[in-house]
Amino acid sequence: MLIPIGPVVVFGSSNFPLAFSVAGGDTASALATGNPVVVKAHSGHPGTSELVATAVSRAVKSSQMPPGVFSLVHGAGKVIGMQLVRHRFTKAVGFTGSRAGGRALFDAAAARPEPIPVFAEMSSLNPVFILPGALRERGDRIAEGLRGSISMGVGQFCTKPGLVFGIQSPELNQFRQSLARAVETVAPATMLHAGICSSYHEGLARASELSGVDMLGRSSAAADGGKTQAQSVVLQTDLANFRKHPELAEEVFGPFAVVISAGTISELEKAAEGLEGQLTATVHGTAEDLKQAASLLRMLERKAGRLIINGFPTGVEVCPSMNHGGPYPATTDVRFTSVGTAALYRFVRPVCYQDFPQDLLPEALQDKNPLGLRRMVNGKSEA
Repeated sequence: MLIPIGPVVVFGSSNFPLAFSVAGGDTASALATGNPVVVKAHSGHPGTSELVATAVSRAVKSSQMPPGVFSLVHGAGKVIGMQLVRHRFTKAVGFTGSRAGGRALFDAAAARPEPIPVFAEMSSLNPVFILPGALRERGDRIAEGLRGSISMGVGQFCTKPGLVFGIQSPELNQFRQSLARAVETVAPATMLHAGICSSYHEGLARASELSGVDMLGRSSAAADGGKTQAQSVVLQTDLANFRKHPELAEEVFGPFAVVISAGTISELEKAAEGLEGQLTATVHGTAEDLKQAASLLRMLERKAGRLIINGFPTGVEVCPSMNHGGPYPATTDVRFTSVGTAALYRFVRPVCYQDFPQDLLPEALQDKNPLGLRRMVNGKSEA
């Protein structure tokens, strides 16, 4: 049977003060599988963290759970966070944030005398591939949908598309124009905190200054720096130049994307092959497009944890079929998801009980099944 892995340290994420922080999916998954949780609050929203932690603590008390099952700590991540990861009682870590932060926690956990798993969700560019037939049939609609996906939440979704690939053609030129007009209509908006805003503008400046990279479109209204606002920005280049500048394949966290033109579907496949691991990958195409791009789809299976056809990746549904994970550096463990019911499996471990007398077995494994569970018995599912 599966038993709790032990105390779990959860790091609140900067971009989701609720869904991936104090009472987010990591905390819910760990508590639901019977583990105590220590949350390291994010410095970007300490007040929100305190409010949510108070609600959780009240729920713990009213449910008559042990008072130590949940706690919240504040402090510098490099000091308090590392102490939590290295503490001998800690058995697992949940993290959502930057590649540098996640990798530092992963390395610290691996260096312990008793290594522990770190389930870190980190960087992802969520590439979008737009095939010729789709451009001909509905290029303007794709441009409008992409505008919304890039700018939703001021681009602070971990599934925001950051790279858009297409085959050079008059239709791709029309798509670029449509996307540029759409992006110009996006009003600058306030990012979650000054640190995210500063990092966004630094990344935008680095990408914009690269040779062979041109401005395609940006919000027509100016951003108010005093309100930590950001404009939506889309740059453009070709595939050869994209390969010359590996910086373009680094995440710029915010309402930003790069449109990249290739010559053939084969070149799109090679572009996909050169990408790092991703949370999502999207393909827009007609039925005929998708037949011709079968090899591209197979390649993207190797690169991403969630594949989308003729849609947009930004929304993440909490359901049994969802996978919010992917090959490194999207996550540190490609086998698991941080969203959906399968997220529970991160914080349990299997134990086999051989030749136990009935009275020593956990109730869940006793022949009489006092808990009324649906179980696998001798290879058959039984109630």
